Amino acid sequence: MIPRYTRPEMAAIWSPESKFRIWFEIEAHAASAQAELGVIPKASAAAIWDKGGAAEFDVARIDAIEAEVKHDVIAFLTHLAEFIGDDARFVHQGMTSSDVLDTCFNVQLARAADLLAEDLDGLLSALKRRAIEHRHTLTIGRSHGIHAEPTTFGLKLAQAYAEFDRCRERLAAARREVATCAISGAVGTFANIEPFVEEYVAEKMGLEAEPVSTQVIPRDRHAMYFSVLGVIASSIERLATEIRHLQRTEVLEVEEYFSPGQKGSSAMPHKRNPILTENLTGLARLVRSAVMPALENVALWHERDISHSSVERGIGPDATVHLDFALKRLTGVIDKLVVYPDNMQANLDRLGGLVHSQRVLLALTQAGVSREDAYRLVQRNAMPVWRGEGNFLALLKADEEVVLSDADLDALFDLGYHTKHVDTIFARVFGEDA
Repeated sequence: MIPRYTRPEMAAIWSPESKFRIWFEIEAHAASAQAELGVIPKASAAAIWDKGGAAEFDVARIDAIEAEVKHDVIAFLTHLAEFIGDDARFVHQGMTSSDVLDTCFNVQLARAADLLAEDLDGLLSALKRRAIEHRHTLTIGRSHGIHAEPTTFGLKLAQAYAEFDRCRERLAAARREVATCAISGAVGTFANIEPFVEEYVAEKMGLEAEPVSTQVIPRDRHAMYFSVLGVIASSIERLATEIRHLQRTEVLEVEEYFSPGQKGSSAMPHKRNPILTENLTGLARLVRSAVMPALENVALWHERDISHSSVERGIGPDATVHLDFALKRLTGVIDKLVVYPDNMQANLDRLGGLVHSQRVLLALTQAGVSREDAYRLVQRNAMPVWRGEGNFLALLKADEEVVLSDADLDALFDLGYHTKHVDTIFARVFGEDA
C-alpha cells in the first residue's frame, strides 16, 4: 500500500494489528463453541477471552517467532499463549491454519466492501446533484469522438449515476458471495471439530458457514469479488476519461477545479491539467490488475495448497485501498467540477447546423423522398459545411431537390427537439422525485 493513495479507514482493515485481532476473535469464538459442546472447560474459554482480549499483540514479537518456526499462524498462537498461559492448550482445538486465515480474509474483504459501499453512496449523491443541476444544459453528443447530435450534460452524468448504481448492486452481491466462514479442520471433513463450531463462529463474525470448504474456502468467491472491483474501476475510468476529453483546450466544456495557489506545470505557468482524472485512470489499471490473479487462484491443488496465499496478501489490500481512494477522489472531482455551458453552446454551433442532419433526412423521407435519395441530398449539402464552406440551413434552402419549405426546414433546426425526453430518462434513473 502506498501512503499517497491510502485512506486511514481502509488501511486499518489491513493492518497487522487488525489482522491479529480478527485471528484472536476467531480462535476465541471457536473456544466458546467448544466449551458449549463440553470439549473444553468453560472456565478455559472465559480465560481465553479475558486474557487474550486484553492483550496488546506485539507484531514484532510475532514476526520474530515466525522467522524461527516459518509459520505465521503458529507464530501467532505461540505469542497468544504468552498471554493466556496454561489454558492456551485449548486454543485451536481441531482447527487448521486455513480456518483462521480464510475466515479472517473474508472478514477483511467484507469490511472493505462496506467502506467501498459508503464511497459509492457518496459518489452517487454527487452525481445525482450535478445531473439534476445540468439536466437541461445543452451539449453536443459525440460518437467516435465526432460531433453527432445534441444531448445534455445532465444526461451524461445520469448515465454515470446509473452505471455506478449497478456497481453498488454488484458490490453488495460480491460481499454476500465472499462473506463465508470455514472452521472445518484438516481437508474440511469436521473429523476433529463439530460443524456447530463453524456455525457459531460464522454467526459471531457476521458471516455464513461455507457449505463445503475442503480446508480452504473456494476461491471462485474471491474471483467474483475482485472481478466486481475491476468492473467498478473500469466505470471510474470511463467517467474520468470523459472528463479528460471534455477538458481539452479545443473543447473545454468542463474542467477539474483548480484551487487558489495550485500550479499545473513546473515549466509552463499557464497549464491547468486534468491531473485528478488522469490519476484515476492509472488507479483503475491497478485495481484491474488484481482480477486475473484472483481468477487464477480458483484452480488450487486437491483440498488445499497455498499458491493463492502470496497473491491475496498483495491484491487484498492493494485493490481495496486503491479503489477506496479512487472513489473518494472521483466524488471530489464531480462535486467541484467546473462546467462551461457557453463553451458547450459554442461547440454545438461549430458545424453550422450539421447536427440536425438526421432530422432533415427523416423529414425528406416523410415527404415522399426515398431514403437513398434523401441521404444523398443531405450529405451533398453537409459536406461543404464540413469543409467550412457555407451554412447548412442556407444550402438546404437553396437546393431545389430538397422538397421542404423554408418554414419546415427552420423547424427542423430546433435544439429543444433533442431534449424532449430528458425528464423521462431522469425519471427512469432517479425516480419521479428527480
